[in-house]
Amino acid sequence: MAIEFGEDDTLWMGQRLCAPDVEDLRREILEEAHLAAYVKVEHQAPVGRLHSLPIPEWKWERITMDFFMGLPRTPKQCDAIWVIVDRLTKSAHFLPVRESNTLDQLAQKYVAEIVRLHGVPISIGPELIQDTVDKVQLIRSRIKAAQDRQKSYVDQHRREMEYAVGDRVFLRVSSWRGVLRFGRKGKLSPRYIGPYEITERIGPLAYRLALPSEMSQLHDVFHVSMLRRYRSDPTHVIPAQEVEIASDLSYVEEPVRIIGLRVKQLRSRVIPLVKVLWKNHSSEEATW
Repeated sequence: MAIEFGEDDTLWMGQRLCAPDVEDLRREILEEAHLAAYVKVEHQAPVGRLHSLPIPEWKWERITMDFFMGLPRTPKQCDAIWVIVDRLTKSAHFLPVRESNTLDQLAQKYVAEIVRLHGVPISIGPELIQDTVDKVQLIRSRIKAAQDRQKSYVDQHRREMEYAVGDRVFLRVSSWRGVLRFGRKGKLSPRYIGPYEITERIGPLAYRLALPSEMSQLHDVFHVSMLRRYRSDPTHVIPAQEVEIASDLSYVEEPVRIIGLRVKQLRSRVIPLVKVLWKNHSSEEATW
């Protein structure tokens, strides 16, 4: 295997960095790499045991909802769909709304369309009540059995991780190239920023972090799987300003220049390929 010089005058043998046989120098290189802003893909089991959602006691007692926006306008000028789902029976209502609707308008529509249909019945007989109760209990028992199976399977591939208030942790962010997640073929995903101090524990699997003012647009509560323990070094900070982080904790990777060209020959056609160097990454992480 040939030995070559990299762009930064480092010596490489294939994908391996060559260093002098000096113990102190090797230790310094490894410590600097472990504290770098880029962290290699984790091969450990995800953290955080699965905690199942509470099973509702009665139909339409607990709901979930979502909005589908940006749809073509209807004759009544509706351009969105409000989806409301009963968590117990999984029945749903699809309500046409407008993106400009206020909370008061949505509340009035909920009363008119949901409460009107699923209010507390007062004129049904005891036999129908008992039949409904039996069916609800059967549904709840099946949901509980499905949750137990899912939890048993998921927890086999996860590990427990807990932090205390005052601990400092790195926060994981995801990089994107257009619509494709960066790191699908790369070697340095995910990326961590911080460290940030934990100020509060929220339930069994979430923590509130003390984020800097430039990240005030982000919600400050994160799942334990997005955190990575930081071993203390108060002088070491990975600034968030290096990348522009979106509200969903993602950032866009930007191409810098083309550093290579090649042609892929197929049976009936030829495909030209370019090797792209990405911002904040070395030439070893360039992709075709």
